[in-house]
Amino acid sequence: MLKVLIIYYSAGGATRQLAKLISSGVEQTGAEAVLRTVPRVSTNCEATESDIPEQGDLYATTDDLLKCDALVVGSPCRFGNMAAPLKYFFDQTSDMWMGGKLANKPVSFFTSSSSMHGGQESTLLSMMIPFLHHGMLVCGLPYSETELLHTESGGSPYGVTHWDGSNNNRPISDSEKRLAIAQGKRIAAVAQKLKN
Repeated sequence: MLKVLIIYYSAGGATRQLAKLISSGVEQTGAEAVLRTVPRVSTNCEATESDIPEQGDLYATTDDLLKCDALVVGSPCRFGNMAAPLKYFFDQTSDMWMGGKLANKPVSFFTSSSSMHGGQESTLLSMMIPFLHHGMLVCGLPYSETELLHTESGGSPYGVTHWDGSNNNRPISDSEKRLAIAQGKRIAAVAQKLKN
């Protein structure tokens, strides 16, 4: 069965909600969606987290990357870039890069921000860079998804986005939901074509 790995970091919960919607789109195609998160990075050099989170999805491992047919990566906006915990995880993939282990797999991205102009598109673009180095095939969200033309909150051809509000209290809009599901369907369809 085709396996799509969705790795995300979520501080307030909105990025996790998008991950679940994308996984729903993946599963609507008959593929398996595997949801994984990453642990926080502590400023205290002695602080560590348990190997298994107290709640939510399991932590991603580099082995998960090797076993997937496609990858979707999600992060909240951090000054126009991905969050440090997610970058820390992917910074540990040098051996995969050297061996070309992720080359030719499709990859897609999503993000959430607390402000409408919080760097959503620059976050998505900056997230792509490590995966281009890996030789992965970036899979965006085309304007054939007409919701991109009508959304008033989040959405981008670079990947689905969500505007969470300054108090992290804005629910995911209907258009953001539809775009997230569409992105899941698209990455699975592209992965299937490449596998065939």
